[in-house]
Amino acid sequence: MAAMGTHGTIVVSESFNPEADAKKLRGAMKGIGTNEGAITEVLAHRTNAQRQLIKEAFKRSFGKNLVDELKSELSGNFEKVVLGLLMPPPVYDSYELRNAIKGAGTDEACLIEILASRSGEEIEAIKATYNKEYGRSLEEDICGDTSGMFQRVLVSLLTAGRDHGSFVNEAQALQDAKDIFEAGEAQWGTDEATFLTVLCVRNRNHLLRVFQDYKRISGRDIEESIKREMSGNLESIFLAIVSCIKKKPAFFAEQLYKSMKGAGTADGTLIRIMVSRAEVDMMYIKPEFAMLCGKSLYSYIKDDTSGDYRTILLELCGGGGK
Repeated sequence: MAAMGTHGTIVVSESFNPEADAKKLRGAMKGIGTNEGAITEVLAHRTNAQRQLIKEAFKRSFGKNLVDELKSELSGNFEKVVLGLLMPPPVYDSYELRNAIKGAGTDEACLIEILASRSGEEIEAIKATYNKEYGRSLEEDICGDTSGMFQRVLVSLLTAGRDHGSFVNEAQALQDAKDIFEAGEAQWGTDEATFLTVLCVRNRNHLLRVFQDYKRISGRDIEESIKREMSGNLESIFLAIVSCIKKKPAFFAEQLYKSMKGAGTADGTLIRIMVSRAEVDMMYIKPEFAMLCGKSLYSYIKDDTSGDYRTILLELCGGGGK
């Protein structure tokens, strides 16, 4: 994947030695107590591909499974971050989606965040991995847990059917903008299917043009109309799709802010975004966060978390308060 390692806070460790790292991790877990600092030092400064090699080296050198060893030594949110870092991206996304679906209740915010933000290629990898890891169909599981138009939007995103081109058909863009306007603001009630067809299928450049035309026709931003016309999960998923089309790092910055603002922390969201974006676009998310909040992501995490959990998140953030 071209984006990996280019705009992330985690970059390839040049002096990488998987055997030495495996030995260091073993040393961190031997004897009484665990050296969490040493675990952070290794895992938060290696790319995902390098962590996979460390897992292999650990098994080769010690005849043990690194993930199992860490599970028996660690707990709480620090453990969740560490285990997330050790999973390849499609495995981590599949794991998060499975946890969002199984058990009582559904974590719709997790479904929305992952499916609205991943590329078609990434979605295909997630579906295949989910099937391999859990012996189940992701689409069937999502359909069993959701309903109505919200379910239809999720299923459409799961088909990974968005046009990957960059061509803008200006006449079609204008027609799409008119169709959305007529499906929402211009009539009593809302025809959400029209929003789905346009927002889930057209390519990014085309949609940016649709949003411009829409504002010209309606006098409103598309987001404003979605908020006026819809509610609940359907509103949330359409807003997420628009935000990811316009500027994906800004979408993640907003989700991070929501996870930490007010009383308490939505640790699940905070961990998922820090783990999954550290190597992808964290360098872009940080300035978006600062613009949104008037305060750095680093200082927000520092104030909102504690202990080893805070230390590892700050390392993934890239340190330094920037």
